Amino acid sequence: MALTILVLSFTGFLVLGVPVAFAIGLSSAAALLVEGMPMAVLFQRMVSGMNIFSFLAIPFFIFAGELMLYGGVAERIVNFAKSIVGHIRGGLGMSNVVSCTLFGGVSGSPVADVSAMGAVMIPMMKKEGYHADYAVNVTTHAALVGALMPTSHNMVIYAFAAGGAASISSLIMAGVVPSLVLMACMLAAAYLVAVKRGYPAGQFPGWSAVLSSFIAAVPGLMIAVIILAGILSGIFTATEAASVAVGYALLLTFFVYKTMTWEHLMKSAAKAVKTTGVVLLLIGISAVFQHLISLYEVAELTGELLSSISSSPWVIFLMINLILFILGTFMDMASTILICTPIFLPIAMKFGMHPVQFGMLMLINCALGLNTPPVGTTQFVGCAIGNVTVGQVMRTIWPFYGALIAALLLVTFVPSFSMWLPNLFLK
Repeated sequence: MALTILVLSFTGFLVLGVPVAFAIGLSSAAALLVEGMPMAVLFQRMVSGMNIFSFLAIPFFIFAGELMLYGGVAERIVNFAKSIVGHIRGGLGMSNVVSCTLFGGVSGSPVADVSAMGAVMIPMMKKEGYHADYAVNVTTHAALVGALMPTSHNMVIYAFAAGGAASISSLIMAGVVPSLVLMACMLAAAYLVAVKRGYPAGQFPGWSAVLSSFIAAVPGLMIAVIILAGILSGIFTATEAASVAVGYALLLTFFVYKTMTWEHLMKSAAKAVKTTGVVLLLIGISAVFQHLISLYEVAELTGELLSSISSSPWVIFLMINLILFILGTFMDMASTILICTPIFLPIAMKFGMHPVQFGMLMLINCALGLNTPPVGTTQFVGCAIGNVTVGQVMRTIWPFYGALIAALLLVTFVPSFSMWLPNLFLK
């Protein structure tokens, strides 16, 4: 009875448009009341869910990303990307993909990536004769790679939701190759659409221009290298790496690029505080939800249901992907990770998938949800910058969607894409 109340009330609150965090809290409270448990359990679980040392990485990674967003890093990355791929057919689209990938490694946030790269690249592409829907689709899809980069706070959230089955360090290492796979798939989609539409090729600026733009971009790109090198060498932990990222971002934007102003610093801090508050509220309230999921053996029941459909790991993994994708279109990334990981991770592990590989699968699915209505945060931001409707963008989204789905299937069914680097460096 209590499980029915939990599921129906949660679904009902979502349908009514109640924010996810409050929907989780209210449905959990309803289930506790039916069970006759004291409400003190809810608050105790919330506090214990947030009171974890490794969560210090979340505000630091978020703040570092905001500092890079407001610190003038985007323009230098765009110039470097244009110099190396701008001469190819549809060069600005290719430059956009490379720029979004590189800035994703700096910011660790798909939304920040779209905001920064979109503000620079989308108007530039429209001015050069590229259609607005193409410019928006390239930007919003390429920006999703930020969810897999070393500075992504979503990896920390997944590590918590996985209950210690996957370390933050292993997840950071695991995201590198899938990020490159995503970039390659997006480059292919951007090029093929550009050829079909007859977009022009630019001119190669020469190796001296490539070198100078690379030198200008290197300080900003070094943040991901510092994090990876520091973790691998044992100089600092993944949690400490987040604070190093903030310190480096402050030094870079204030003293190297000299683009940070007091006003932008305050905006960065305010946005980081707001985002951190939302994320920690979700984590705390989800701890109650996860307790109830465990209590009512939801993962076991779901596993039995999927097993009754098929005993093939391939089919099970496809069904998990489909369910995660559908749920990701209605919930934001952090909510999907926190709610779905305790349910589907045990099932995936039962059929032979490593928790780290499942983390990559989860992050890519959630990223796809960021670009799909009705939530579609990155898509809405991109459409606002490009001054184009979501309907127009959705009509031509399929080549880019296909590229991301191809990357998702590779990560799902070829474990080495996710596990090679963790196995190589973190044995």
